[in-house]
Amino acid sequence: MNDIKEIDVHTLKSSIDKNNDLLLIDVREQFEVDICKLNNSLHIPMNQVPNQIDKISKNKNIVVICKSGVRSYQVCQYLSHIGYKKISNLKGGIISWALEIDDTLELY
Repeated sequence: MNDIKEIDVHTLKSSIDKNNDLLLIDVREQFEVDICKLNNSLHIPMNQVPNQIDKISKNKNIVVICKSGVRSYQVCQYLSHIGYKKISNLKGGIISWALEIDDTLELY
């Protein structure tokens, strides 16, 4: 199995600020997204990723997000297994983003 690349929140913020062509995929459940989310992220709950794979371009740099980095890591493993190359897991998930980047996000 390929090692999954991880990206920290500061690197992700820098990439977003530079308008890098990223596809942010939030794999949390709807109730979690209702509490807090990153702007411009595509919400596909983890268990829906195989059914909605057509929404995930292999040509973009993909960053997968969840609450703490565990579910998103599993989704990265799945995407890697089916041939995606440009994928990264957000280390620490939305919790790290809220603690280190945007303290207006509600923690849960």
